[in-house]
Amino acid sequence: MDLVTLVSRHVELKKAGRTYKGRCPFHEEKTPSFNVNPEMKRYKCFGCQAGGDAISFVQRYMGKSFVDSVRDLAREVGVDLESAEDPTLRERQQIKEATDAASEHFRAMLWDAKAGELPRKYLLERGVTEESARVFGLGWAPAEWDLLAKRLLTLGILEFGHKAGLVAPRKTAEGFYDMFRGRLIVPIRSPEGRTIAFGGRLLVGDEGPKYLNSRESRLYNKSETLYGADQAREDLRRVKTAVLVEGYFDCIGLHQVGLKNTVALCSTALTPGHLTLLKRLEARDVVLLLDGDDAGLKAVERLAASLLATGTPTKVALLPAGDDPDTFARREGLDGVQRLIASAEPLSRHLFLTALPAGANASFEEKMEALARLKPTVEALPLGLFRSAFISALSQYSGLPAQELEVTLRGRPAPLTHPIPKLGPLQGPPAAPLPPPEKSPDLLESVYVAALLREPRLFAKDVRRVGDELKHTGLRNAVGRIASGLQTADVLDEASDLTRRGLESAVRQMPAEGPELEEAFTQVCRKLKLRRIDEQLSYIARVTGLTPGASELTEETKKLQEERVELLALRRRVLEEAIPLAVGTKRPAKTV
Repeated sequence: MDLVTLVSRHVELKKAGRTYKGRCPFHEEKTPSFNVNPEMKRYKCFGCQAGGDAISFVQRYMGKSFVDSVRDLAREVGVDLESAEDPTLRERQQIKEATDAASEHFRAMLWDAKAGELPRKYLLERGVTEESARVFGLGWAPAEWDLLAKRLLTLGILEFGHKAGLVAPRKTAEGFYDMFRGRLIVPIRSPEGRTIAFGGRLLVGDEGPKYLNSRESRLYNKSETLYGADQAREDLRRVKTAVLVEGYFDCIGLHQVGLKNTVALCSTALTPGHLTLLKRLEARDVVLLLDGDDAGLKAVERLAASLLATGTPTKVALLPAGDDPDTFARREGLDGVQRLIASAEPLSRHLFLTALPAGANASFEEKMEALARLKPTVEALPLGLFRSAFISALSQYSGLPAQELEVTLRGRPAPLTHPIPKLGPLQGPPAAPLPPPEKSPDLLESVYVAALLREPRLFAKDVRRVGDELKHTGLRNAVGRIASGLQTADVLDEASDLTRRGLESAVRQMPAEGPELEEAFTQVCRKLKLRRIDEQLSYIARVTGLTPGASELTEETKKLQEERVELLALRRRVLEEAIPLAVGTKRPAKTV
């Protein structure tokens, strides 16, 4: 596809010799530094360094995945990839057609002079302007039982409406009835602006929940969809921060006052799919803007694990008691909202302050209550770097030792090294169980941590998150302390004698600094990853080797064999990454 034509839809381009220039759509600038080269079929911004081909432009500008970008571009030039690859294409197309028709129907009902009088009055009372209602495509589903069904029947797509979850067959008679009745309709759109589902706020009668959402379909997956992403897309890319709220009207209200980098959840959970979408839209940071009541505090704790587990930089801005985001925005305006966001606390600090306001000075009972409150969050974190970093920070805040915290918050007691003796007639109480003896840290794991002690920036080079899989508790705690910003001397002071000696020995095994240290660290990451993969493969071989024949495979064994295939592919990729280093690349004198 012609790249100039594609980019010109979104950027005003002017010919400059053999290329075209314009203002970059990915960052704010006054002097054009965005270039499109039609001969090379590449674009490049010399301001923010964004660059690539047509596929990467669609990915970046539309917030789409690579696969969706390829499909969209192929469709524009008449190549239908989906028909060959996606057996559900026909159903997707049918659901799209029915959803588009329903969206048009609902909008027409809202702006109908008579039919939409009630919902328009409701919007006015909520402070939603006509402009906002039109921008977000709001609609109205009258209380009649089959108004939409009749419309879809007239269009010849009633069956499609059934597949989309818009209508359902009557149980005691022929025909279909509407799923949305007496509800203000909020279209849920994909980042590029296509309606994929609906939310409905009940205004007439008391049948059903206050809010009713479309069921999931070939178009709509609530765990990968954020409301308002289509309107927030450009501001997310510009400011790199997403303000996350829980309600549709909270999102609309904040956009209305000018905070257009706001999105809302379409469910109660924050999933990896949501965070992947934000990453595609170039939002690096998240601000949770929630009610300041108990429900808001619980919502923060509910959302915390997903954010902490991915290392997403997150802050929490709590509203005054009794306020929700849209009422606060209407009363205080954009300046008031921005002041509130500017005062937001980091997520981990918010959790600590909420659970244990007095910190290390709290009583024993208060600390135990706080640990019980934080335990679900910690249990949801994967073993490794992020859990260790969280526990290390909690240890500093609460004054409780990190190793004991980790054991307590994992939900299982430390193993006993001796059985508890039975009480005899003259025996006193049993001696307290001895703690398990600490093992010396593995050299390869020690080198990994020692490299981070020397150069914390190397965290970014651990692309496969090897640090999450370290086995030695003392080394995991050290990694957590490094991640929390502690100086080398402090990390070593807090480590046990065995851990400290292991790290000091590892330091002598590596280059001092610079490119050689970075390459040595990369090699260690690869070796640790390969070792972990081989351990998993050995485990799967042992388990599946117990199965006499294929006819007796259990579901669990089948899953393990599927995992084996994925592990072998991953192992091959890790090995292939090492090939360029083996040819023509100078390796450090000392390697592990």
